[in-house]
Formats: sequence, C-alpha cells, structure tokens
Amino acid sequence: MILYSRDAEADRAFFRDVLGYPHVDAGGGWLIFKAPPGELAVHPTDGEPAQEFYLMCDDLAATVAELTERGVEFTGPASDRGWGLITGIKLPGGGELGLYEPRHPLAHTLPD
Repeated sequence: MILYSRDAEADRAFFRDVLGYPHVDAGGGWLIFKAPPGELAVHPTDGEPAQEFYLMCDDLAATVAELTERGVEFTGPASDRGWGLITGIKLPGGGELGLYEPRHPLAHTLPD
C-alpha cells in the first residue's frame, strides 16, 4: 500500500509520532511502516472505480478520544453505517484516512 501526499514528510511524522506505528527507514527519511492486520472488501459502484483506506478499531469513541488528546483532527462526527461506526482522520498532507469500528464478522481473524 502506498499513500500519496502533498506533504509526505508531515504524514510520515504523523504515522510515526502520533499513531506510533513501528517503522524502518529505507534511506533518506523514507519511512516504511508496519501495517496492522488488514482486510479487503470489494464494493459495487455506478461511478468511477476508487480505493479507500480505513483503519479499524475495537472502540471508536475511545479511539477518537485518545487521538483527539494527541492533536488529531477528524473530518466529522462518527456515523452509524450499519456495518460499523465510521469517521475520518485528517492527515497533515491534506489526505483523509477512514477510521471505523466494525460490526461485521472479521476476516483478519481467519486462519491462514
């Protein structure tokens, strides 16, 4: 996964310092982060194909409170989509990262 950013240095610092993701330096400050367990879903669309990136958490309210204390800005209040509670994190480089508490069975817990 690669996130493109208008301010890659600020977004790298956000993942390193605010979210606390473990990382390696590939050289010259190009940080590569260890990603949490992930899942992939394919949704239908009538519009242009697109990709979105979401972080999952066990308790959205608690995670939002913790990240707010660290200075994280959100795109709006949480909304209930049925399959989960969702909000968005504003990245320093101008991007957005989805954050949600799933209310569906989790694929990342399946055995290999």
